[in-house]
Amino acid sequence: MALLLLQLGGVSGAARLCKWGRRSYGVTAQLVGDLRALVGDSNVSTAKVVREQHGKDESMHSCQPPDVVIWPQNVEQVSKVAQLCYTQNIPMIPFGTGTGLEGGVSALRGGVCFDLTRMDKILHLNTDDFYVTVEPGVTRKSLNAYLRDSGLWFPVDPGADASLCGMAATSASGTNAVRYGTMRDNVINLEVVLPDGRVLCTAGKERSFRKTSAGYNLTSLFVGSEGTLGIITKATLRLYGVPEATMSAMCAFPSVQAAVDSTVQILQCGMPIARIEFLDDVMIDACNKFNGLSYPVLPTLFLEFHGTENGVKEQVQLAEEITQLNGGSDFAWARDQEERNKLWTARHNAWYAALAMRPGCRGYSTDVCVPVSKLPQIIVETKEDLMKSNLTGPIAGHVGDGNFHCLMVMDLNDEEEVNKVKEFTNRLARRALALNGTCTGEHGIGIGKRRLLQEEIGEVGIEAMKQIKSTFDPKNLMNPGKVV
Repeated sequence: MALLLLQLGGVSGAARLCKWGRRSYGVTAQLVGDLRALVGDSNVSTAKVVREQHGKDESMHSCQPPDVVIWPQNVEQVSKVAQLCYTQNIPMIPFGTGTGLEGGVSALRGGVCFDLTRMDKILHLNTDDFYVTVEPGVTRKSLNAYLRDSGLWFPVDPGADASLCGMAATSASGTNAVRYGTMRDNVINLEVVLPDGRVLCTAGKERSFRKTSAGYNLTSLFVGSEGTLGIITKATLRLYGVPEATMSAMCAFPSVQAAVDSTVQILQCGMPIARIEFLDDVMIDACNKFNGLSYPVLPTLFLEFHGTENGVKEQVQLAEEITQLNGGSDFAWARDQEERNKLWTARHNAWYAALAMRPGCRGYSTDVCVPVSKLPQIIVETKEDLMKSNLTGPIAGHVGDGNFHCLMVMDLNDEEEVNKVKEFTNRLARRALALNGTCTGEHGIGIGKRRLLQEEIGEVGIEAMKQIKSTFDPKNLMNPGKVV
């Protein structure tokens, strides 16, 4: 596994290097005692199994456990512990639900892991102004359950039941982003504990305006910062009215080109479609077997329409006309909630369905995003590359945003296969960059994509990011070794 980490552009635990050079950090018994005094005995653990649980996420990157795990109960405790770590030069790693895919929670230099899941209060709901304020332990599913009787919902849906502040930290998105945007579009304000323990409200304390031109956009600076600039302890989020009518459908196509051409044409019509997802034939076959379904084993679009009753009917009619012009099948409908849940559960289980194709193997998810007009070209070329390379990599994607994933499944004990996956993923990322795209549409940079980030934004861009990092975190203690 460590070999794969190095090959995919990551940093091994043995290396533990950054631009600040090699450092030796020690979490002493005295520090652990001080932590217990600050957050309570029951909220501190140095047990190996607990540390290992907090040293990895859902990615392929090898486990790098922290020296100690704490569960703060409020922002005051987070601030006091940060002050303590800062004065003693101890690394700090924020931890939410551990559902990330880029090794963002790995403690590359040890230190203190801040598990924020016990800060799980929904602090304030304003139904008139369409916003809610939550602590970092609140997940997207628990928020929407809380909102069920309010007529409002939070639409950003990365699939996993991730923590909302963790989603902000990685600028997550998902299936609804084509209509409702990503986390970057839906975060109004953040409360952040800086590395030295100071508490920053990025838009001003308790402020929740819809727009502003007041100075630098600090909120967007921290959205996507992956825990490298501070620890998010509160988020104010934009909410939306639950649509009057919702209808889901799926449509099979004779080719990848036909499916992706339909996506581009639907978007070019200006249709406010809520979701438009693509699964290739390999992915559909895996989903059928994993979920006990019988969908046609063909390139397939999953679509969802939101709006008024009449508005949804108009969207459906136009979408059907476009897909049938491209050789698509008749729509298979999912009208009620149970049917829609069944359809979208199959899509959300794509990762596990891919892994089930080769029991005992592990997965690595690519994450490129290109301008929508370039989607047909890159997906067709990627399918050809997969076939020539003889690799297992079913494709699923949020094609309405130009974002798709090859879910690479490989045997870690087969060094030749691991090398082939490395070469393929690098080709895919650089193919996206050549089409004016990005190496990551929603998973973030973490450990493994730092080199690709440099290729994407250039030397000047990387230097600017390093200067921002140095300003907020001059000792390089906040989630060190990630992003830059």
